[in-house]
Amino acid sequence: MGPPETFWSATPPVATADPAQLAQEALDKMKLLGPDVQITPKPGGKGVVGMPVWMWTTKSAETYGPNSASASAGGVTVTATAKVKRIVWNMGDGTTVTCTTAGTPYKAEFGKKDSPDCGYRYSQPSSTQASGRYHVTATSTWQVDWQVDGGGETGQLAATRTSAVNITVAEVQVLN
Repeated sequence: MGPPETFWSATPPVATADPAQLAQEALDKMKLLGPDVQITPKPGGKGVVGMPVWMWTTKSAETYGPNSASASAGGVTVTATAKVKRIVWNMGDGTTVTCTTAGTPYKAEFGKKDSPDCGYRYSQPSSTQASGRYHVTATSTWQVDWQVDGGGETGQLAATRTSAVNITVAEVQVLN
């Protein structure tokens, strides 16, 4: 092995950037939150066994998407766009409900109707839980699509975020 050699070029070397790494940097720039949990019965109120429970999230760029950011290096720019693909609700009684929409906000005029896209009915009161309440978690799975600006390479990343609330569900006794 000989001594190190110096090489001079008329043009500087072209720096290359890893698009997947830039996509991750773009994702890291985004503020992605867990669902803005909205539920009836409302936390602090009381629901009733067998009555419909409606679940939804308030839609915003941070809680449902779309949310976009870009990152650049070495002459390459990658733009990533994140959208919620699904929300998995753990109802606190061992049951999960998967919703592929943000859910429908409940209105009083809906009465005892089931949610058209994201609902549940408890079969046991929350008094069966040690805390006396159901601890409901909502985990959103974000799908992040990215592409190199100007065409070229594309890909996907995923991210999850979780929020939670506690609700009370009571049993109603009917007397004759």
